[in-house]
Amino acid sequence: MVPMWFFPVAIAAGNTVVLKPSEKAPTAANWLAALWSEAGLPAGVFNVVHGDKIAVDGLLTSPGIKAVSFVGSTPVAKYVYEQATSHGKRVQALGGAKNHMIVLPDADLDLAADAAVNAGFGSAGERCMAISALIAVGDIADDLVAKIEERTLTLRTGDGRRGCDMGPLVTKVHRDKVASYIDAGEAAGADIVVDGRAVQPDGAADGFWLGPTLIDNVTTEMSIYTDEIFGPVLSVIRVDSYDNALALVNSSEYGNGTAIFTNDGGAARRFQNEVEVGMVGINIPVPVPMAYYSFGGWKNSLFGDTHAHGTEGVHFFTRGKVVTTRWLDPSHGGINLGFPQND
Repeated sequence: MVPMWFFPVAIAAGNTVVLKPSEKAPTAANWLAALWSEAGLPAGVFNVVHGDKIAVDGLLTSPGIKAVSFVGSTPVAKYVYEQATSHGKRVQALGGAKNHMIVLPDADLDLAADAAVNAGFGSAGERCMAISALIAVGDIADDLVAKIEERTLTLRTGDGRRGCDMGPLVTKVHRDKVASYIDAGEAAGADIVVDGRAVQPDGAADGFWLGPTLIDNVTTEMSIYTDEIFGPVLSVIRVDSYDNALALVNSSEYGNGTAIFTNDGGAARRFQNEVEVGMVGINIPVPVPMAYYSFGGWKNSLFGDTHAHGTEGVHFFTRGKVVTTRWLDPSHGGINLGFPQND
């Protein structure tokens, strides 16, 4: 999905493309290249290069590369931005996220619980638009957590070919890292409502399994709240007012996506104006805009000035050219050392 935010616009704008996929998930890029070839795209327009940091650095420094688009963690996004811009390239580097979903007391709690489960555990939480921090405002927290727990316990983790709801994480190292955040949260005093560490998957026993995990009474000092987890972990933070909820969102170092659930139009309007986040959902937990709008966040979720796809994507992959013409005849002669004027 992510490369297709970029290369269709780039090719439509007249560029050639080199796609360097993650070495942890290389296959889809080859498949895309095969589809382009089958569709008749000339050889050399869409290219795939595999590798690790050596391949990345080669692209960031190559004089043949004019622009770089990237999506990944914030440290790597910052590195890509600094390296590529220092070599004279234009860069759009989308980084990490810690997306909050605020639920106000007037919200429909059943709909909010559905949304929290979908946005927290979809794609096993391994997407930059996942909701990982749920802020329950006022006295609704107990009811909301109970509804989320009820729904979470119905999810099946395992092989997607067997009709399971959620699959494995990308590597064992990452699975263990996500589990370590759950361990740290529990040690710090958070309540593990649904524990995915001991999930019994419907799939190969040696898969990188971690079930959906719901954690209540999380505080802002815990690493499970401050860090991007990138896994199926939903943390619940309880606050007593809208103002405190807003302050939590705005104090985050990330500004990728956020959502508010409410039936109060005034609260929704106030939130969309006051929140310091690039993509905002009103009763929509994953506020990915339609492709004719541009995608991207604020703060440490974006390095560079240009968001992905939409009008900003078209501008990124094009260079403007201004041509001034005049077809001369003898009346256009003469000496004038001032600025040119059009009569």
